[in-house]
Amino acid sequence: MKIVVLAGGTSTERDVSLATGAMIYQAFKNSGHNAVLLDAYLGYEENDFKEIFSIEKDWAEAIGAISRETPDMEKIRAQRKDGGVGFFGPHVMDICAMADMVFLALHGAPGEDGTVQAAFDLAGIRYTGSGYLGAAVAMDKSLSKELFRQNGIPTPEGFSLWKEQFEKGEDRMEEVPFPAVVKTCRGGSSVGVYMVNSKEEYLEALHKAFSYENQVIVEQYIKGREFSVGVLEGKALPIIEIAPLEGFYDYKNKYQAGSAVETCPADLSEELTKSMQKAAEHVFSVLRLKVYARMDFLLQEDGSFFCLEANTLPGMTKTSLLPQEAAAVGMDFETLCEKIIEISFKKYNE
Repeated sequence: MKIVVLAGGTSTERDVSLATGAMIYQAFKNSGHNAVLLDAYLGYEENDFKEIFSIEKDWAEAIGAISRETPDMEKIRAQRKDGGVGFFGPHVMDICAMADMVFLALHGAPGEDGTVQAAFDLAGIRYTGSGYLGAAVAMDKSLSKELFRQNGIPTPEGFSLWKEQFEKGEDRMEEVPFPAVVKTCRGGSSVGVYMVNSKEEYLEALHKAFSYENQVIVEQYIKGREFSVGVLEGKALPIIEIAPLEGFYDYKNKYQAGSAVETCPADLSEELTKSMQKAAEHVFSVLRLKVYARMDFLLQEDGSFFCLEANTLPGMTKTSLLPQEAAAVGMDFETLCEKIIEISFKKYNE
């Protein structure tokens, strides 16, 4: 099968996406597929792009480790001969159109927000994961949390604030009980997430969060254990618990090996396990998601839990959560990638 693994892009999660893409690409090569790893933003500059599936090359060879810092997009843009106009790099759409399936390994926006999915729908290109609508709704934390509340899915109390409102002097500080959490509305990998304990920290966090995007979420801080639940074809996988050795599950703790202790299946009662898995499946349905996703939860000491968000293109690196959950039911990484392709084909036969 001809498979394009599409990674990279322009988001703050670019490095994570490339690492995800490299692992998925290698899995498909190991399984005997004709796979190509393609950077969505840098594309493929050569004129022999029509023969790309015939080129003998290790497409993941140049992919490095995930940096402790988010990528410098100015340096990356300078690599584009066309000056970096537009999201898709040279020949990306042409190459994707030649594939039997495009495995989306993008993280953040564009890519995880439905825009790439919509472009592919218009071009008749098959891709893995949720469609444009589910991806867009899940990416917008303000909108997804509204749907959570309307459908009885527990989620932390809070509100969204626009940069324009903040610049006009509106900060809604009186609505914030400290400690609180300030985070970007459409970010991922915990980039742009700040724990605040005072008015000064709150205002500073707003300034930082608005440097990433124009809408932020402010919500109550939930003290508790952190869990994640993968959902594959509508059915929940075993729950994984994440216990950072220090701080919270931020960008560094997610992608630097040894920064967190991860336990799967999580040490929970059978009743609580089933309840959290059911909630994850409910989120999957409410947000109109397809194929696979991962939901993040916090559990308080009293047994109550809260869903924070849904990830429609969860990470697939060595330290990623979804592959660990799949492994707990006997599904190795190569099999998981094959399963995602198999389920994705079903979208186009519904």
